[in-house]
Amino acid sequence: MYAREFERIGKRLFDEHLVGGNFGNISMRKSDEGFFIKRTGTFLFAPNEPVFVPMEGDVPEDASSEYRVHRAVYRSSSHVAIIHAHPPYAVAVSLIFNEVVPKDSEGEMFCPIIPVVQGHPGTNGLADSVAEGLTRAPVVIARGHGTFAAGKTLDEAYLYTSLTEHACKVLALLGHFTK
Repeated sequence: MYAREFERIGKRLFDEHLVGGNFGNISMRKSDEGFFIKRTGTFLFAPNEPVFVPMEGDVPEDASSEYRVHRAVYRSSSHVAIIHAHPPYAVAVSLIFNEVVPKDSEGEMFCPIIPVVQGHPGTNGLADSVAEGLTRAPVVIARGHGTFAAGKTLDEAYLYTSLTEHACKVLALLGHFTK
């Protein structure tokens, strides 16, 4: 079940240029015991079995390097699904602003403020920043790195990922990329 869902959503993310190559990751909570996450170095749209990561204890070495973020979010929330993508417009906007305020109607309606958080990829610092940010909004942008969107389903997390990139493209088209 998880592998097919990861492949389906991964294909959408790749086709819409929200990830490139084998970047980004997807996870789904299985229970309070842990979650399934993409294997490190694999393409999101390729058929492969995700790795189970327990909420406590050792992490399989083939789990995505961003397992810390996913673990921190699941520990501090009731989210069931997380998508980490590298949408180029969102990454660019994150280098300039501390939060994104969408100007498009969908962005204003579904996510009126998108926090930009700090932290280096694969670190506990990023994990803490993302987990805190996702208490304020359903999606955050890690400065210079990419989006982390959470929801009750992968489709919901995908919606917030796509919405964020669209909102950032609109800002770019309006010339709002500079302060």
